[in-house]
Amino acid sequence: MQKVLTGNEAAAWGAMCAQAQVISAYPITPQTTIIEELANLVANGMLDARFIKVESEHSAMAGCIGAQAAGARTFTATSSQGLALMHELLHWAALGRLPVVMADVNRAMAPGWSIWTDQNDSLAQRDTGWLHYYCESNQEVLDTVIQSYKVAETVDLPVMLVLDAFFLSHTYEAVHIPSQDETAKYLPPYKPSIYLDVKDPHAFGGIVQQDVYMEFRYKMQVAMNEALEVAEKADDDFREMFGRGYGLIEPYRLDDADYVLVTSGTVASTARVTVDDLREKGHSVGMLKIRMLRPFPFEKVRQILSGRKRVAVLDRNICVGMGGIFTQEIRNAMYHIPEDKRPSIYGYIVGLGGRDVSPEVIASIAEDVQKRAVADGEQVWIGLKE
Repeated sequence: MQKVLTGNEAAAWGAMCAQAQVISAYPITPQTTIIEELANLVANGMLDARFIKVESEHSAMAGCIGAQAAGARTFTATSSQGLALMHELLHWAALGRLPVVMADVNRAMAPGWSIWTDQNDSLAQRDTGWLHYYCESNQEVLDTVIQSYKVAETVDLPVMLVLDAFFLSHTYEAVHIPSQDETAKYLPPYKPSIYLDVKDPHAFGGIVQQDVYMEFRYKMQVAMNEALEVAEKADDDFREMFGRGYGLIEPYRLDDADYVLVTSGTVASTARVTVDDLREKGHSVGMLKIRMLRPFPFEKVRQILSGRKRVAVLDRNICVGMGGIFTQEIRNAMYHIPEDKRPSIYGYIVGLGGRDVSPEVIASIAEDVQKRAVADGEQVWIGLKE
């Protein structure tokens, strides 16, 4: 079936295709229409699920944790301050090894109060033990919801898929929607081996001593390492079944590129057009899109960026006191490669609070990185007003 959907509606229909059994959610702009669409799908009988209306985002995640622990497939969505309010329970879901799937509509953190996009809300949660996907299009949002369940339920870790506020959440695109029956061939019903059962009781989340806790974290790390291979296979299987796949990263026109623009989310779409234009003008520029940030695809990034001259990382986020967060991740990934193969890496802060990242902005970054030296600064703010 083909429908014209917003990114938010695509997320909701993805959860419907995956036959989520419990929706626990609280509305917050610009995420609200995800939950509204799911409420309609449940009310119209298109999705057989329990819809739990709660009083806060903290309670929304608590509802997912309880339902998932009881053996149900769960879904929720949030944004910005709502995600921040969930922070405590994100740790509970991950350390509890509960494969909750959540959509986060990237919205800048307040104050100043903003409803527009940047990535600081989701990136502030990157150390909680959740897998992170960053989506570029409405079709990718729907498909990533389905893939997220496949990965989450294989490695027993929760997944957060991220989409840009308004650039995706409230913008319409034609989206192909597989049926629930088609999806079920790719994603079988959720059948956990351990769950809340009065006939077979277990303890969940109890206090542990010093000689046990560290092993919990180690097993999470092992699962995260496994998730890279699992996610790649899930994407390959999805491509084989539905004709669409995205990879963990996506190189574009990089075969002979000396200079690389690293992007994520909707900025990748604009960057592709800009790269094509720069190529026509004789610039040796390509693009690398990061789709999966956690677990970080170290080896794939190293293979792509090794031997390039310079890399420009476009960060729609800021770790105040350090710089762009994707820039830190890329530099970390490249640290151990041979020095003669290691490119200079420069960070460019762009688009905070929803400010437009136009082709002209991206072209100016591509031109700047080709001539920039370390003495000129390794972190650049683009588009600041005087």
